Amino acid sequence: MSIIENALDKVRRAPTAPASAAPTVQAPPPEVPVEPAPRVVHTPQQRITIDFNLLRAQGEIPEAGLERRFADYYREIKRPLIQAMLGPEARPESRLVLVTSALPGEGKTFTALNLALSVARERDVSVLLVDADLPKGHLSRTFGLQGVPGLLDALADETVDVESLVIGTDIKGLEILPAGNAIDGAAELVASARMAQIATRLTARHPRRLVLFDSAPLLASSEARALKQVPGKILLVTRAGKTPRHALLDAIALIDKTKLHGLVLNDAHGGSSDGYYTHYGYSGYGAPEVKR
Repeated sequence: MSIIENALDKVRRAPTAPASAAPTVQAPPPEVPVEPAPRVVHTPQQRITIDFNLLRAQGEIPEAGLERRFADYYREIKRPLIQAMLGPEARPESRLVLVTSALPGEGKTFTALNLALSVARERDVSVLLVDADLPKGHLSRTFGLQGVPGLLDALADETVDVESLVIGTDIKGLEILPAGNAIDGAAELVASARMAQIATRLTARHPRRLVLFDSAPLLASSEARALKQVPGKILLVTRAGKTPRHALLDAIALIDKTKLHGLVLNDAHGGSSDGYYTHYGYSGYGAPEVKR
């Protein structure tokens, strides 16, 4: 009998050990291939229809006959924003853009809304227009969304998913987040870590979503001064012949110059008879440059 046969014969004759004498080793179950998690597609729970005739009557979009001219102006404004958000070194905060002004009545809501409508025409990106003018909620009233839960409700209740409050529109690529219901201590909530969490949430699942915050004026609202810390880019709207120079400079002094993306000059009159148009320019450190 060979050595191998002798060894096997000894194993067969050896007494069986009690069950408790040695642990039972089981073969691992066969691996089951894990399928990747399904892609989550955000679908707003509510949807509204944009009434352009009403917007025009309210003065929120250009008058009939000026649409093409204004479309060119807002293309000039949106193009560098889109390039920045889609660039190889783009960071999430570059998709958060604050539209504000020094004082009331300078056209910041007009600018934010028309810029959002222009971005929505893009094929590769979408836009979320946030009513962050918390004291007045101008955009919410414009779209008949006053009293509808929105940003303030998400700020006040950390169990609320802000995405569940986003409202879709019949315009592909355009969504709206209302201001929400007024609460005490709004400025402190905007300055809290919760606001930063909400901003992150609005960009986390949507790498091709531009978030436009229509803010209150910087010199007239503590909420606006708190909100200016959140976005990666700031557009400062001013009005020709109306905004005092010292107010514009005071507003610029409140802004981190690395975030000040550009200045928009509204209500500037050119040489033509219907010369209502908008200037747009970039600003760097030091005095801002405003140009066509």
